[in-house]
Amino acid sequence: MIDRYIKGIAGSFVLISLLLAYFVNPNWAWFTVFVGANLLQSAFTNWCLMEIFLRKMGVKD
Repeated sequence: MIDRYIKGIAGSFVLISLLLAYFVNPNWAWFTVFVGANLLQSAFTNWCLMEIFLRKMGVKD
């Protein structure tokens, strides 16, 4: 269950940051880079900061 939240949040962050980069300022694309890098490192380390936040907010596995 928590994995679905993480995927949904990450996908939303990517789409929102791309829209902001297109319509507001191109520097918002760096947020997309940050989200992608975080997803990549979590694939190798099995550690995700968003998972910790979601658990503290009461989201169950």
